[in-house]
Amino acid sequence: MSLTSTAFTNSSSPALASLPQFDRPTFLMCPPEWYDVNYVINPWMAGNLHRPSRDRAFEQWKELHQHLQRIADVRLIHGQPDSPDMVFVAHAALVQHGVAAISSFAHPQRQTEEQHLRRWFQKAGFLVWETPRETCFEGEGDALFNSAGDHLWAAHGVRTCRQSHRHVADAWHTTVTSLHLVDPRFYHLDTCFAPLSGGHLLYFPGAFDAPSLARIEAGYAPENRIAVTEAEATHFACNVINVGQSILMAAAGSDLAQRLGRLGYEVTELDLREFIRGGGSAKALTLRLSDSRITSGLPAQP
Repeated sequence: MSLTSTAFTNSSSPALASLPQFDRPTFLMCPPEWYDVNYVINPWMAGNLHRPSRDRAFEQWKELHQHLQRIADVRLIHGQPDSPDMVFVAHAALVQHGVAAISSFAHPQRQTEEQHLRRWFQKAGFLVWETPRETCFEGEGDALFNSAGDHLWAAHGVRTCRQSHRHVADAWHTTVTSLHLVDPRFYHLDTCFAPLSGGHLLYFPGAFDAPSLARIEAGYAPENRIAVTEAEATHFACNVINVGQSILMAAAGSDLAQRLGRLGYEVTELDLREFIRGGGSAKALTLRLSDSRITSGLPAQP
């Protein structure tokens, strides 16, 4: 599709050369001003209605924010009282090359977030790629670029429609591989699948059907696949922030950090239990704004 496509919206309609460009890893975060578990739209929320402590959530969020600031630039968007899950800002969009594909949330409880993210991206000069309301798509929750930024992995089956995959990939004219999630606990791709900067993949095989596993195995050589256990996966071990060789993640309750360390990664484990009650962890709390290659520490393409 061309930039004149009606799928693109931006109040100033900037030329490609004027789109935001980042020469350092850059992320968007949303402070947990209004965070709570007010409803149940994923299995992690069940039994946790109004159980998160906002004070502890702020402490955990601030520690993540401080660690991320040491390795990347961080921009902020403020939450809204009608959007308690807005803190999980990764679910709201997918960003690459100054283009932001805005989510079309499956559940009405999260659809209020879309207008706030759309407005933020427009003011920041991004081109906004719209997804039709009837085509469910949940941002970096269910669509992840590889470290080189030249291939998109996208999931369907729980919250995102398969037909959204080609529509979103068309924003960048990129190839896309569709994966089918079959375990409702892993309702987003980023809960069970994390392409890492060194060409590795951190993933939980039990979240996918057999054809999807075959596609994953075709895309990553055995020595580059890091399979986590079910126990690690339920500690959100795949919901990680990866910047160059640095990884920020919730405590996995295992030796996973040491295993990643032997592959050359520097891992910081954090207490993010208040957010796991809502169904998200480190990765869900951040939205990548810089291109995948910049975030991964690879040379920018000419």
